[in-house]
Amino acid sequence: MTKHEFLDKMRHALANDLSGPVIQENISYYDGYISDEVRKGRSEEDVTEELGDPWAIAKTIIESVGGLGNAEGEYTYEPRRSDYGQERQDVRRQIHVFGLDSWWKKLILILGIVGVVMLAVAVIGGIFSLLAPLVVPILIVMLLLRIIGGGRRR
Repeated sequence: MTKHEFLDKMRHALANDLSGPVIQENISYYDGYISDEVRKGRSEEDVTEELGDPWAIAKTIIESVGGLGNAEGEYTYEPRRSDYGQERQDVRRQIHVFGLDSWWKKLILILGIVGVVMLAVAVIGGIFSLLAPLVVPILIVMLLLRIIGGGRRR
């Protein structure tokens, strides 16, 4: 799918639930992202395939925003700016979807899980090494008392 097709599908999916500025903000973000990746030498098809289904991304955006764009019945129109270089980026309102779509993200997840398991084993081993000098003599004393005390009961 080309960048134009991807952005049209996303715009159409967002149109019923969000206001114009929110739609334009997200479309601008993905347009810029795809353009940046193409400048790095990747094809539009590869980038859009990596991003996934524009309908699924739009659904996530709508759920994240809460559909507040048109909830109050307020419709606004913002004319297109001719100077895109001066466009203000509001980081708080941008919604980006990240997943485990590349090998290095999966590797980081696996290494994180292995690290947590190793930390848990180290903590449990440390607890046992601290308690062993106390528990072993107590168990030996209890065993001796049972043996000595057990012989008297007969």
